[in-house]
Amino acid sequence: MRLIIYTGKGGTGKTVSSCSTAIRLADNNHKTLVISADPAHTLSDAFMMPDIGYEPKKILSNLYALQTDPVTEMNKQYSTILSYVASIFSAKGIDETLAYEIAMLPGMTQLFSLLKIEEVMRTKIFDSIVLDMPASGEALRYLYFPKLVGSIGRKLTGLAGIFSGVTRMFQPLSKVPTPSRSVLQSEVELLDRLELLSETIRNHDITSIRLVANPDTFSIENAKRAFISASLYGINVDLAVINKIMPSGSSDQYYASWADLQRTKVKEAKANFYPLPIQEVKLHSSELCGVEMLRMNGELMFGNEDPAKIFYSGKAFAFTTEDSTLRMTVKVPFTEKDDFDIERYGDKLTIKVKNPVGYLVNIIPLPTATIGMKLVKAKLLGDELNILFEKGV
Repeated sequence: MRLIIYTGKGGTGKTVSSCSTAIRLADNNHKTLVISADPAHTLSDAFMMPDIGYEPKKILSNLYALQTDPVTEMNKQYSTILSYVASIFSAKGIDETLAYEIAMLPGMTQLFSLLKIEEVMRTKIFDSIVLDMPASGEALRYLYFPKLVGSIGRKLTGLAGIFSGVTRMFQPLSKVPTPSRSVLQSEVELLDRLELLSETIRNHDITSIRLVANPDTFSIENAKRAFISASLYGINVDLAVINKIMPSGSSDQYYASWADLQRTKVKEAKANFYPLPIQEVKLHSSELCGVEMLRMNGELMFGNEDPAKIFYSGKAFAFTTEDSTLRMTVKVPFTEKDDFDIERYGDKLTIKVKNPVGYLVNIIPLPTATIGMKLVKAKLLGDELNILFEKGV
């Protein structure tokens, strides 16, 4: 079983990459489901097929597509929990309509979109699932959300079970409704699903994140933040896709200048995403939509290789904390001892390393945990740069 998740800034070709990969998987005899968690319902546009909705729709002999609807998923399976949480707010005097809005906490819709993956995987119908994540820099937080909610929720559920009898005694005074047996049962089922989903996402033999960017600063920076986030959360990133690369050799100076700039950005991306393999995909002469064009794009992305392959498995970034220190390990390309410079600017780290043809510069977004810490030292061991941060006194 393979789960491949595409993430990137809006407009980079994330949905096209997801659909192209899904077609390529299906052509390689993997029974495949492509899922979009994007509220824009982009799958119908990409495949040029109407009515791709909440149930899997057959696209090809081995390919199905599904557009998640998190509100439907929530109401269908966990309306008891939603109603109970809303009743707590209502008991505090909040209007019932507003109470339901508040009960849908930030991230809940994305979380229930992800739970559709767990539901599909339980059926064991498909060999591969391709997920087109929402175009958000925060999307990867929701991939770790099951682990967080699961670990906290277990403790809360245990307490609710212990004190449910006591809270009933005081209900007339507190005016806070006690969770019913059905609410508690729904919560236990939800936490079980979250735990399974978290294990799946963090299993490097099953799940891979693939970064999508264009050869421009903004989308590459967005992809780098996703790369760091995935590393922090222990999720494997195995590939970066650079889309919409303009061909060189144009006689028009305007387009030639853009092509030159893009080639520079592609070189930067190769250094920034090291040691990930990079797939370079040209800018097509027309809009990419429809099965045949998506199939052609998939061939450009993967050639003769199977998209189900794990292209990279390792830790490009690693983080360990101990007492008041945080150690960050970064893979760096083609350098030797003392042939690097490192500087910190706010929440970013600039690493300049020497290679056979000059210097490569990588600007790395730092994790939030380093706020209030100072960079103490950096040491190169092989191709790994060990950077130590320490809390100020």
